[in-house]
Amino acid sequence: MSPACHTSALLLVFMALAVAGAEQSEERSCDVIGDESSESQMERALLKKLEPLSHMRFNVTVEKGKTENYVYHFRVCREVNSTTHDFGGLVQTDRQNGKTTVIGRINETQVFNGSDWIMLIYKGGDSYGRHCSGEKRRAVIMISCKRGVTASSFSIISEEREKEQECFYLFEMDSNVACPAENSHLSVGSILLITFVSLIAVYIIGGFLYQRLIVGAKGMEQIPHFAFWQDLGNLVADGCDFVCRSKPRNAPAAYRGVGDDQLGEESEERDDHLLPM
Repeated sequence: MSPACHTSALLLVFMALAVAGAEQSEERSCDVIGDESSESQMERALLKKLEPLSHMRFNVTVEKGKTENYVYHFRVCREVNSTTHDFGGLVQTDRQNGKTTVIGRINETQVFNGSDWIMLIYKGGDSYGRHCSGEKRRAVIMISCKRGVTASSFSIISEEREKEQECFYLFEMDSNVACPAENSHLSVGSILLITFVSLIAVYIIGGFLYQRLIVGAKGMEQIPHFAFWQDLGNLVADGCDFVCRSKPRNAPAAYRGVGDDQLGEESEERDDHLLPM
């Protein structure tokens, strides 16, 4: 084999190894049960909503007497052990003998939600054996809303294995990903008020800078439209006088004033009875 062919062969081998390594390093994610075309928009949205939890690992230990001593390992839409490629999303490990049992697999996922919770179901786990008619295990994880917490309080609630069918492991945890979007607490009136105040502030500050820096005004003349605001009181008074007065301006007053001429007339009338008849 020529040196050129040998070099080309080595390059092909390295490229194949690089591609294989990239495929192995890429973690698998949840695959909803059914064809990809049958996934609903709601399921895709919920899986997207759970994505912030996919890089976290959760463990809980359960000990019941001397016969049951297990550790449950859980990941959200990722394999617990990506090297085994068993799609195990929730795995049970027996602490006494090290045996691992897949409770549910991410390639058989169901997901749905309510107002403040998301339920994630992994099906297709290892067989029960003598329990539950030998059906495959299933993990149900209830994720409840808790604002301000990315994820906490992962725990197992119960294992239902005394039935003939539909047995399951029930887990729960808290996370803010299950919370509904918070509505704005500002009313329409508050928003309009904030907008109005902001516009007034821009008008005053911008007008002041313009008058001072561009026009070169000093003192009170730096106030934008100073002449207008100075006459505003008179304009308002004229407007009220025009709108509120019901009689013409030249009509006599409806009341008698206490003038000097009226006082003089009254004094003369009061002295008439003192004159001789």
